[in-house]
Amino acid sequence: MKTASIWSLRLGFSNKQSFSIEKVGIKKFLELSFETKIDTSLPDCLKNSPKTLAELKDAREKIKNATSEEQKKLLKSQIKDANQLRIWWLNKMKNEKFPLREKMTCFWHNHYVASIQKVKVNYWVYQHNMILRENAFGNFRELTKRVIHTNAMVRYLDNIDNRKGNLNENLSRELLELFTIGIGNYTEQDIKNGAKALAGLSLGEEKAIYRARLQDNDEITYLGKTGKFKANDLIDIIFEQKQTSYFLTEKLLKWFIYDNPSEEIIHYYGDYFRQVDYEMQPFLIKIFTEEYEKNNAGSKIKDPLVFAFQLLEELQIEMPPTIIIPFLKQQGMELFNQPNVKGWIGGNHWLTSQIYLQRNNAVDFLINGQNILGRKNKNVEMNLEELSNDKRKPNLIFNTNGNHLTIIQELSNRLLFLVEEPIQKDMETILKYDFNPKSENAQTAVLRLFAYITKLPEFQLI
Repeated sequence: MKTASIWSLRLGFSNKQSFSIEKVGIKKFLELSFETKIDTSLPDCLKNSPKTLAELKDAREKIKNATSEEQKKLLKSQIKDANQLRIWWLNKMKNEKFPLREKMTCFWHNHYVASIQKVKVNYWVYQHNMILRENAFGNFRELTKRVIHTNAMVRYLDNIDNRKGNLNENLSRELLELFTIGIGNYTEQDIKNGAKALAGLSLGEEKAIYRARLQDNDEITYLGKTGKFKANDLIDIIFEQKQTSYFLTEKLLKWFIYDNPSEEIIHYYGDYFRQVDYEMQPFLIKIFTEEYEKNNAGSKIKDPLVFAFQLLEELQIEMPPTIIIPFLKQQGMELFNQPNVKGWIGGNHWLTSQIYLQRNNAVDFLINGQNILGRKNKNVEMNLEELSNDKRKPNLIFNTNGNHLTIIQELSNRLLFLVEEPIQKDMETILKYDFNPKSENAQTAVLRLFAYITKLPEFQLI
C-alpha cells in the first residue's frame, strides 16, 4: 500500500484523498482540512423535533397521555429520526472533499460520549455533535468547557440529579477519568469535591446552566487547589496538570496511527501539546507530518467505518446508508450509540473472529449480492428487502492495458501494506498468466482477486 493511500485512510474514510495528499503534500492537505467550511443548517429530520424545554415538556405530556398504540408510533418516529441523523452524518463523511474534520468529529464523539439511547432528545445530541465539529481543530481545554455545558452531557452523565445535599458524582468522575487526565491521577476526594462544584449545573435552553437553588457554594480543594469553584474553574485546574496532555495524546495516536503507541512517543508529542497550550492545529501538524515520514504501515486495525467506506469507494458502489447503519451496529460502531461512557475501545476489539467473519460477509454481499449480515440477526434493524432488491453492480477500476502481474501489483499497492510470497503465489493462482484484461469476463476475474485480498488479515490493517 502506498504511503499516500495509507494516510488517506488515516485522515479520512477511504483512499479517495490519496491523490490530493500526493499532489499537495501532507502539510498542505492538513491546512486545507482545517479551512473547510461547516454547514450549520438544521438536518431535515430535526425540523419537527422538540428543541425548547417547553416543547420537550409538551412532548413528554403527549407521550404520557397517549394510548399504547400512539406511544408505539411516537417511539417509532423517534427511532426513525435518530437513524436519519446517522444518515446525515454518514453522508458528510462520504462526501467531504477533505474528510479530516469528520474524522476528528468522530474522535471527539467517542471521547465525549453522549448517546441518543440515554439522552433521548435528538436535538440535544445534534447540538453536541455540532460543537464537536465546529471545534474539532480548536483548543482541547475550551472544547471541554463547551462540552460540559451541553444539555446532552448533563443529561447523559446524570448531572441533572446532582444538587447540594444530594450529590451525583458521574459527571465529576468522567471529567477526570475519561475526558482529561485518566485513572491514577486524582483521588476519590477530588471526585466528591468536583461533584460539589458541578452541583446545580442542569438543563437550559441552548446549553446547560447553573440553577441557583441547587448549587453548592462551599469552598473545596481540587487537585491541590482550594477555592469556591464551578465547572470552568475545575477544567482550568485540570489543564494545569502535566498528565492531561499525555492522556489525550495517547488517545489521538491510537485513533489515527498506532493501536499501541510507545510511552516514549506519547511523552514526546504530549510535551509539545502542552507547549502549544492544547491547540489542536499545530499539534496535529506536528504528529502527522513527522509520522508521515516513518514506516508505520500495518500499525493499526481499520475501524468498521474505514473498512466499509474503503470497500464502497474501491467498488464504486452507491450503497444507501440504510444498509451501512446495520453493518456498523453489528460491528460494534453504531454512531450516536456507543456501548457505554468509555466508548468504542478499538484496537484488537475491531478484529474478533466474529467481526472478521462479518467483514468477509460484507465483501461477499458487495461483490455477489449476498446478505451483508450473513444470517438474519433479529437484534439488527434493517430493511432486508432493500438488500435483496439492490441492483448496484461493483465496478473495480484496473489498468486494462496490463497483464496479470501488473494488475496484481496495482491492487496490492492500493489495498495491502505487505505482500509476502505465499500471498503473491495465491494471487497469481487466482489471476493466471494467460489472463486477458480486455476480455468480456475480465471484471469478474479481477473481482475474485479483490475478494481474496480484502479477506486477508493484512487488509484489515492500515
